[in-house]
Amino acid sequence: MSHGNRSLTQAHDGQVILGIKKDLQNVPSLPLAGSTYTMAALAALVQSRIDAANTVVNARAQWVDASATYQTLNTKVTQVVRGLRQYVINVYGPESPLLADFGFTPSKRTPLTPEQKVARAAKAAATRKARGTLGKKQKAKIKGTVSPTAPATPPALAPTATPAAPPAVVVTAPSPVVPQPK
Repeated sequence: MSHGNRSLTQAHDGQVILGIKKDLQNVPSLPLAGSTYTMAALAALVQSRIDAANTVVNARAQWVDASATYQTLNTKVTQVVRGLRQYVINVYGPESPLLADFGFTPSKRTPLTPEQKVARAAKAAATRKARGTLGKKQKAKIKGTVSPTAPATPPALAPTATPAAPPAVVVTAPSPVVPQPK
């Protein structure tokens, strides 16, 4: 029963206790799993698993409540601390040693020079060309082509004894020529 659902195990344990009290009251003791149990001790052992399962359910409910409270508080405090960091940077400057008093570190990102920006754009273009990546408009211009294939030759048939009928001649009228607008 250790691999089942906790609530199913609890229900089964309750049924086991009822069975012990109803049908095994005249048995003085039972040797089970290397130990000897009286009926009262056996019922108490099974009841302890029910109680432990109830404790787990209550603890989990408390943990879920505590986690939800933490998440709500964490969201609010994170926004406040971000605002405080911006305030301290605006008042004392981005490189001020007072940032360390609050546990904040100065920004590590340095702006790129114009030469670095040009090099980054050139590298990105070269990578895009090497990978053959295209945007939506370039992909839309690409259309597949079908190469003409040679017609399949039918397999040679063995000659038959009956002569074939002559082919029917179909005559069609010429279609009128319609001038195309330019």
